[in-house]
Amino acid sequence: MGFEYIEVLFRGLCVGVAASITVGPVAVLCIQRTLSKNRRSGIVSGLGVACADTFMAMAALFFYSMLQSHIEQYNTLLRVAGGIFVVIVGVYIFSQNPVPQIRRNRAGKTSLVQDFVSIFGLTIANFIMVIPYILAFFAVFKVSGMGDAEAGFGGFMRAVLVIAGFFCGAAAWWTLLAFVLNLFRRRFRPRHMLTINHVAGMLIGLLGIYTILSTFFAIFPNVGH
Repeated sequence: MGFEYIEVLFRGLCVGVAASITVGPVAVLCIQRTLSKNRRSGIVSGLGVACADTFMAMAALFFYSMLQSHIEQYNTLLRVAGGIFVVIVGVYIFSQNPVPQIRRNRAGKTSLVQDFVSIFGLTIANFIMVIPYILAFFAVFKVSGMGDAEAGFGGFMRAVLVIAGFFCGAAAWWTLLAFVLNLFRRRFRPRHMLTINHVAGMLIGLLGIYTILSTFFAIFPNVGH
C-alpha cells in the first residue's frame, strides 16, 4: 500500500511539472520579474502560479473523479481525447513567439507580497483555459480520482497525494526556472525563450503522441503478432 501511495504522489508530481512548463503570459511575467528584479521575485511569482494552479487542480480532480465514476467504460476514450488535446497544446506552444511580449513587459517596483498576489489573481482568472489543460494531463498520466470504488479514507488519501504531488511538481519547476535564469541572467536574451518554447512544445506534443499510441496498443495488444 505504501508503494501505491508513492506512485500516486509521483503521478501528481508529473502532472504538476507538465502543466507548468508552458511559456504563456503568466510564465513570461515570472521570467521577466526574475530577469528585471531578482531571483526571489521570480520564485515568489512562480509559487503564486503554483498555488493558483493547485486550487484549479483540486477542482479538476473533482470533475475527473466524477467522470471516472460515471463513465468508467469510456476511460480509454478519455485518454485518447486527452492525448489529442495535449498534442494540440504542444503544437500551439511550439508556434508561439514570446519574445515580443517579454520585450513589452517591464517589471515595476513591487513587494514580494504584491508579486505573489498579482500573479495568483492573473492565473486564477485564466481558469477556463487551465482546468481543461490539467484534466488532459490527469488522463495522460492515468491519475485516479475518488471514484465509487475508492470511496472512504483510501480515496481521500489518493486525492490528497495527487494534489500534494501536483503542488510540489509545479513549485519545483518554477523554483528551478528562477535559479537557472538568475544564474545566466547576464547572458540571457529574449530570443532564448523562443528556443525554450520550441523544446517545451515538442516535449508536450511527444507526450500526447505517446499517450495515444500506448492507449492504441493497449486496446490491440496482439497487433503484429
